[in-house]
Amino acid sequence: MGQRHGPGTGLRQAEAVIVERYPQLLRLAYLVLPPDLDRHTRLLRAHRAVQHSLRAAGRRAGQGGDPLAAVRAEVVRHAAGRPRGPLPPWVWGLRMWPSAEGLDEEARRLAGLTPYARAAFVLCRFDGLDEEAAAAVLARAGAGDPAGDVRAAGAAAGAAGAAGAGGGAGAEGGAAPPAPGTSGAGPDPGPDRESVLHPADVHTRPTDLLLRRTRVRAAWGLAAVLLLAAGLTRAGVAGTDAGLPTPYAGAPAARAALDPVRLVRVPAQAWSDTGRVDFTAWPARGPRTGDRALLARALGAWAAPTSATAVTTAPSTSAEPPEHPPQLLFAGDPRPGTAVVVFLDADRIVRYTEQGDRRSLDIARTDDADVTTAAAVTLTREGNTARRLLAPWIATAAVRDLTAPATAVRPLAIGPDGTVTTELPPGTGREADSAAGPSREGCGPRPVLEVASSPRIVEKHAFLLVDLGGLLPVHLTYTPPVDGSDVPPARQPREATGPAALARWAQEACALDATDGRAVRALNLWDFAVTELPETPGRAVWSCTRATWWTGRGDVRIRLRPPAGDALTVAQVGSTAACGRFGQHVLAATVWRAPSGRSYQLAAGSREVVEIKAAGSLNSRTPGRTLAVPAPAAPAPPATLTATLHSGAVITALDTRGGGRD
Repeated sequence: MGQRHGPGTGLRQAEAVIVERYPQLLRLAYLVLPPDLDRHTRLLRAHRAVQHSLRAAGRRAGQGGDPLAAVRAEVVRHAAGRPRGPLPPWVWGLRMWPSAEGLDEEARRLAGLTPYARAAFVLCRFDGLDEEAAAAVLARAGAGDPAGDVRAAGAAAGAAGAAGAGGGAGAEGGAAPPAPGTSGAGPDPGPDRESVLHPADVHTRPTDLLLRRTRVRAAWGLAAVLLLAAGLTRAGVAGTDAGLPTPYAGAPAARAALDPVRLVRVPAQAWSDTGRVDFTAWPARGPRTGDRALLARALGAWAAPTSATAVTTAPSTSAEPPEHPPQLLFAGDPRPGTAVVVFLDADRIVRYTEQGDRRSLDIARTDDADVTTAAAVTLTREGNTARRLLAPWIATAAVRDLTAPATAVRPLAIGPDGTVTTELPPGTGREADSAAGPSREGCGPRPVLEVASSPRIVEKHAFLLVDLGGLLPVHLTYTPPVDGSDVPPARQPREATGPAALARWAQEACALDATDGRAVRALNLWDFAVTELPETPGRAVWSCTRATWWTGRGDVRIRLRPPAGDALTVAQVGSTAACGRFGQHVLAATVWRAPSGRSYQLAAGSREVVEIKAAGSLNSRTPGRTLAVPAPAAPAPPATLTATLHSGAVITALDTRGGGRD
């Protein structure tokens, strides 16, 4: 049984990490914060950054992420963000600063670096992470160029090491810690080897006692005036604008995150000058991005949906309100009488829809989205068409029928706001983002969207997107079979726009109905073996279609397609690494009936298979990647199939009983 994850478990894991490693996390926040802050303010903000990381880090940990990495990323995100006002914790009548004087010396040395580069310096130099792990934390924290920040930190660490070599003992134990990326980094030192350089131990002194007495009296007087003014303002608002929606909903602590004025808006050309091409690079588009009333209603429905608001979440997706102001992607009227607002909140995308008196909220995941999986969002569906918002890096768009690979594509006009109107497969002419998932009958033409990226980010890059009923379309790829009898090199998935890929997807198009488009982000069709069938001219193709979920889960379906006739589904397995990057060795087997009526035991393996063996009711050993022998007569039990890899490892046939692994 796998480990159970959930919001409560994730919060407990994140809390345990924060309590256990509080000094190290406090040091991370302290050194990431702006160097122009005084030591007292920086120390308080560092405590706030660490303590406020609990909720978001708990959510990531509850979704299966590493709790320590999630907490570190959230601490960096808080500390590297723009400071907002004198929020808690408050300290009255005292000034505080860290006891470790060397910490402020490190802060001065890092003053010329960006916040994320300062974070990389701390993660590598003090916490012992290597460059790859540090860059992963920075990417989760929202850094635009994690690798560049790690390199900048490495240069700073090298300079510090040179200075330490010429000037005496380093920061810890008389030796300077290693620079990022060096072999001396080692594992995280943990609480038992805690560095002396952390701001958890502090010095304190009182502020001016006489001046403080005067300020307290003045503060009481000011508070009385503000309370009176607030009461008069509330009465005036209630009397004149009682019908207007509130600009936020929920507890006072969530008001900043649900204020339309604070929504994150990305510059229009940011996508062409960043190393992170995903939803975070989308600008705010649509004619109603300045409509505060619409934005307030959308945020209010998200924070506190009424019973009349239909809320739909994709599998394993949280519907909780945002902790920080979300990013605005779109606000407009895709079709008359329908207003749509689209937000991005970390690894979630949220669509709010108004149509007459009806309100709906659809929430989907966007974990690790990229150029292809962040290329489009569905705004509305009506009849046999859908209105979609394309990514700003999409230069051209066209529609093609996946079941007719020889038919030319039909170009689509992209509107000034980045929207296009596309056709829908039969049976999806409605809002399919429902808890029941897509529902279709029959299999006719299968229109798919073929888009091309701008040459400003990648040259000659076209790819296919298919609507399977979710908020986000699904990316289609294809992996062709290998050639040769020896062990050939592995082939990676490629875009399904070439003639061979289109011809194969045309044969598998009707099988797309079995995929839940609300949960899946990509489908790869891998033809892992080609074999001759007994008594039948022509060659049959063994294929594995892997559906990769936004959560990282993978479901596979093995099919055998003979030279003529319908394909035979051999196996369907959920939550498996097979047919993916971490499961490249596959063996599949089935009993097939020839046109003569005779049954044969068939099996085929991927490129590393050098021998297939059948045992039990059938004893056979065949060199190579395929097997075809007469099957035992009924009612003999099924044979047990295994394959030997070039490395000598043995794998079993992929089936619902957990086969396919060595």
